[in-house]
Amino acid sequence: MVACLRETTKLMSESKPFIATVESDSRKAPTRVAFITRRTSPHVKAADESHLLTWPEGIYKAATAILAVSIALVWMSLLWDAPLEGLADPMQTPNPAKAPWYFLGLQELLHYFPPVVGGVLIPTMVVIALVVIPYFNVNVKAEGLWVRNRRKRLWIAGSALLALIVLLMVFEVYAVVVPTVLIGTGMLLAARQTQTAGRFRAWLSGRPLSFWIMTWFLFASSLLTIIGTFFRGAGWAWVWPWSE
Repeated sequence: MVACLRETTKLMSESKPFIATVESDSRKAPTRVAFITRRTSPHVKAADESHLLTWPEGIYKAATAILAVSIALVWMSLLWDAPLEGLADPMQTPNPAKAPWYFLGLQELLHYFPPVVGGVLIPTMVVIALVVIPYFNVNVKAEGLWVRNRRKRLWIAGSALLALIVLLMVFEVYAVVVPTVLIGTGMLLAARQTQTAGRFRAWLSGRPLSFWIMTWFLFASSLLTIIGTFFRGAGWAWVWPWSE
């Protein structure tokens, strides 16, 4: 065996820069000729899959998530009654007349903006943005926002955030100013380059543009829904949940 290894090494060194060795991991020695012994296996010890098959991996994960959510909803319906009110009476309109919870964020926007802006323009722009943003060139490879052209992108993101905050302050939409400032702080923290960056900073730096916009949208819509549900009373005035 030793003589065979020496002869093989001699022959290959004369023609190609290959090295004969005993190895079981082909990723660590991709240009070597490996002799697999009985105590090792020729498989790759670690594999990085760039694609995930829809069947069966993707379908199984989706089916598992649907089943878990269905079980949770069934148990919630068995343990708690739905917060339904009485039959609608056209002669007695409740004050305030609140929309279903999934429309309360939109109803809260109507409190700050004109009806055309809060009810038509903003929802349309949000839907279009959520559809178009994942197809931006910056997100084709799902790379971090600050990986390339950091200075240029920093100026663009800072200008957009500043303009949005000024617009929200003019209309006194402070409920959306808070998530905008928090998301902007996270973006600037991710853009800052330091030699000793922790795991959280490294994770933030790898987030694409779609992540930041989607996080801001979820944060702002959730906050508006919470305010419309618990902090709006008669005449859509601000009330504290614990006040009578």
